[in-house]
Amino acid sequence: MREPSLLPELCILLSLSGVVFQKAEGACARCPQNSFCVNNTHCTCNHGYTSQSGQKFFTFPLEICQDIDECKPPFSIYCGSNAECQNVEGGFYCRCDLGYKLLSGDTQFQNSHENTCRKITSPNTTKGKKELQQVVENFESLLINKTLWGTGEKREVASMITSLLQTMESSVLETALKTPNQEIQKVQNSTMAIETRVVTDNCSEERKIFNLNVQMNSLDIHCNDIIQGNVQGPSAVALISYSSLGNIINATFFDEMNEKDGVFLNSQVVSAAIGPKRNISLFNSVILSFQHVKTKPLSKKAFCVFWKSTEEGGHWSTDGCFPIQVNKSHTTCRCTHLSSFAVLLAFTSQEEDPILAVMTYVGLSLSLLCLFLAALTFLLCKAIQNTSTSIHLQLSLCLFLAHLLFLTAVDRTEIKVLCAIIAGALHYLYLASFTWMLLEGLHLFLTARNLTVVNYSSTNRLIKWLMFPVGYGVPAVIVAISAGSRPHLYGTPDRCWLHLKQGFIWSFLGPVCAIISVNLVFFLLVFWILKRKFSSLNSEVSTIQNIRMLTLKATAQLFILGCTWCLGILQVGPAARIMAYLFTIINSLQGFFIFLVYCLFSHQVRKWFGDIMKPKSESESYTLSSRFGPYSKSSEDK
Repeated sequence: MREPSLLPELCILLSLSGVVFQKAEGACARCPQNSFCVNNTHCTCNHGYTSQSGQKFFTFPLEICQDIDECKPPFSIYCGSNAECQNVEGGFYCRCDLGYKLLSGDTQFQNSHENTCRKITSPNTTKGKKELQQVVENFESLLINKTLWGTGEKREVASMITSLLQTMESSVLETALKTPNQEIQKVQNSTMAIETRVVTDNCSEERKIFNLNVQMNSLDIHCNDIIQGNVQGPSAVALISYSSLGNIINATFFDEMNEKDGVFLNSQVVSAAIGPKRNISLFNSVILSFQHVKTKPLSKKAFCVFWKSTEEGGHWSTDGCFPIQVNKSHTTCRCTHLSSFAVLLAFTSQEEDPILAVMTYVGLSLSLLCLFLAALTFLLCKAIQNTSTSIHLQLSLCLFLAHLLFLTAVDRTEIKVLCAIIAGALHYLYLASFTWMLLEGLHLFLTARNLTVVNYSSTNRLIKWLMFPVGYGVPAVIVAISAGSRPHLYGTPDRCWLHLKQGFIWSFLGPVCAIISVNLVFFLLVFWILKRKFSSLNSEVSTIQNIRMLTLKATAQLFILGCTWCLGILQVGPAARIMAYLFTIINSLQGFFIFLVYCLFSHQVRKWFGDIMKPKSESESYTLSSRFGPYSKSSEDK
């Protein structure tokens, strides 16, 4: 018998030893970027870098060595007075502040001991400031000319202001770019204040943001938005504040609010511009902070607006601008473009009532709970499951989602696109609820008619086939047409709902009024049918009970699905507050009414609840105990 060959085992051992050798040799060969090998076994990051995992020594080939920002905590390198720390890839350096330079003439140094920053003076500084001052004086003479602005029509004034603002911004940027060595220039007088900043290094610092301040108003703008890809020459940004311009282009040029809402300008008009290319679109949003002219009461609504140039001249608009922080002294806005900006405040025509707010939240919370219980009942109670129950279930689901979205997101107005989506979703869900209400009325009418019609099965099958396409398809078509024709009217300044402008609210109120009217017709027909049937009865108890239940449902349906919403339209005149309270109380309890009428009033549902809650009887307990008692035979003994 031949001995087994050792060749396969030898090959395996040699391959394993080769793998171990490659692992020892390859630990350094696979060190990531910005790292080096230690003792041919481990890797470590270069000076000025740290591993993403936090380990000093590592062998994982996909480890990443990240740059350490020595200028931020926990390091926060101190460079001395009139100097700042500047982080670079793998290290840092110190440099003098703008307007200062080292005695040696160098542009950077390493620590505070080398700091010799001294203030510099240059003839170009005086020259640039004089030219900027001259621009201010020329524009100031136009602003204080009351004859020029007091006699013109509103359209002419808007057109002239638009032209003057553009001319002013161009002149300021042109003046700043003439003296690029003077990075920062500031000019201020009684009516205007200007700050300009010139960028010549093409944003060598990643993610650098410049801050400009004029008369307690500020602008934060990303460096890349200033240079706009301009690598051949300097670029500039200018922030201009006008103390008296708000008296000329006041809140009357804001078309998004009614006069009765009491809108007024509560900040100086501030212009932000970049050059030499006068682009107004940005890759990154800018942050503007405005000081209030009058201390803002927290109950009033603040609007971030910009001066929008149009064929008619111009007006204030909120497109692309929204407040991100508001306190008594300042409003901070985020805008996706550059223009002339301001803050408007509005005294709303109907102040928020805290009692109504509490009633709304409590009522809708109770309604959500009842709708949830009703939906579970319709799903789980087998005894009542039919076409009518399916309609009840869809109505409950639509109302549940609509109330939940209303409670959690109706006031999320910070992001305009998100607010428009929320308004569109609410529009759809409430329209779907009303459509299912219409199907409820139709089914109730057909059920009452079934008492006098012999063949009802074909009609019932038609309802089952049509209810889902109608219940969810009709509101989808209405919302699609509304959103396609006027998408900008979804979302108001203080609520994520349909705008009142251009009659857009009727894309909701129109279908609602139509459904309420049709449901009223169904209600009258049901009562007419039941009256005829009742007069021709031969004392059939079951039929009388059916008629009584149908009468109760018809009355409740008219009340729940129609009359409550009419109270919202009646909130006018001296009885507006009373109607508001009635509307809030009754409408917020819609879910409770649905659970009460369709679940608690149902004998089958009450019996089902009783079966669930009823404990096991003694006979059942005895049967179970005797089955498994000590005298019972096991299966093995059989």
